[in-house]
Amino acid sequence: MKPQVRTGSIDVTHRGRIAEILRATGVFREPEVAVALELFDETFTKAPLRAGADVPHDATRAGAAPHHGTDSPFPLDGYVFLGAFTPDDELIGYACYGATPDTDRTCDLYWIAVDPSAQGAGSGTTLLSEVERRLSGLNARMLVVETSSRSDYGATRAFYVKRGYREAAHVRDFYAADDDRIIFTKRFPIAPRGAE
Repeated sequence: MKPQVRTGSIDVTHRGRIAEILRATGVFREPEVAVALELFDETFTKAPLRAGADVPHDATRAGAAPHHGTDSPFPLDGYVFLGAFTPDDELIGYACYGATPDTDRTCDLYWIAVDPSAQGAGSGTTLLSEVERRLSGLNARMLVVETSSRSDYGATRAFYVKRGYREAAHVRDFYAADDDRIIFTKRFPIAPRGAE
């Protein structure tokens, strides 16, 4: 029986645990961990309102930048962090996502990581499904995910494919020699204009 995992908001107190999770996965290099923590710090120390993972589906954010091709601002601004928690409220994974600037309701999944002790039990699927549910509720068109071609990312690539993501681009030697950038996308059904 798989343990129950719930998703919910994370806050500034989770910074250390996020660093532990990223390092424990064994796939993120130290400069990558530093970038992930930089996004966390930017969100939670400079603009704490943007960090609220519990954005209502019909919410609009004052001051959100309009996105190309839309009549109104997309109701998602900055980085959004979402945590995966055990029944004992231990943070075992997190996702960071947000709207892609200058696009019509395209979003990026910037980070998703699950502690190795919780991998294989559905925690990553729970996190990704909740991100998708929230974005679908905001009438997002697409979620874009970038990952590496390195062999230690094989399970990661399989994870996305199994969940309906399609490879949209493959850029050879992008991160380093023999370390390609692979871009996956998943499209969401969108409400017709005027029905949003």
